[in-house]
Amino acid sequence: MVDPAVRSVLADAVDLARAALDELGDGGVGAYLGVTREDECSATHRFASELPGYRGWQWAVVVAAAPDSDRVTVSELVLLPGPDALVAPAWVPWSERIRPGDLGPGDLLAPAPDDVRLVPGYMLSGDPEVDETALEIGLGRKQVMSLEGRLEAAQRWFDSEYGPDSEMAKAAPSSCRLCGFYLPLAGSLRAAFGVCGNEFAADGHVVHAEYGCGAHSDTTLPTGAGSPIYEAFDDSAVEVVEVGPACSAPAESATTEVVSTEVVSTEVVSTESTPTDSTDELAPESSAPESSAPESSASEPSPSESEQTD
Repeated sequence: MVDPAVRSVLADAVDLARAALDELGDGGVGAYLGVTREDECSATHRFASELPGYRGWQWAVVVAAAPDSDRVTVSELVLLPGPDALVAPAWVPWSERIRPGDLGPGDLLAPAPDDVRLVPGYMLSGDPEVDETALEIGLGRKQVMSLEGRLEAAQRWFDSEYGPDSEMAKAAPSSCRLCGFYLPLAGSLRAAFGVCGNEFAADGHVVHAEYGCGAHSDTTLPTGAGSPIYEAFDDSAVEVVEVGPACSAPAESATTEVVSTEVVSTEVVSTESTPTDSTDELAPESSAPESSAPESSASEPSPSESEQTD
């Protein structure tokens, strides 16, 4: 790209500019990118950089020529970042880079001379009685917080995790204003802020008066909360149970009853088998004809049956 405002004698000095880069000896000179006007007597030729680690950078060669001269000379060579170059962020003074929590043991951080958060305090008068009284009421400091400083601190504390809009405060049973662990601040901030003195809560932190947590001094557990109370069970104790000989008596008795039952069953079987034998023995002695045997057996009992009846 050639700027039409560049004099032709300067715009045609492309080879002169490349030769100057080659003579520099750093290498990495890429494609020609164009020329731009600096003023009536100078212009800048740009070349792509192919150096490792300098992607997007450009070589810039400034050439110059007198107003009425056709002789061009090289004025400056420089490597500059292009539109797509990766560069470091803009430098920020250390006083503006400091963030809350950066101050460590032994570090010194002086306030700025024109810090709006501070205003002059009470100056010592030289009278011991007056100065002692001033110290007791807090007037012995060279500087105190200004109204802007107190408002800034109050807003910062209000928006912190110990403010009234935090999730902890929304779920709390009551507010710090009514808590026995709440220690109000002195001065104008007393109405809205204090310090928590509960080691199990926001101990040592500035909290808003409408902040709260579950460790409030008036917190009571609901009825039936917690685990039921059970008597202690000693699983190392051993209970000794004595087993006497009486425990085996029922088993022996049962065995005896079973044996007796078997004997009775045997006797019943023997009794039932006796009439059959006697009937068989009396049958040959009967002299009655076969045709009348059923009638006599039906009308008169046989000797064997009468014996069984007896």
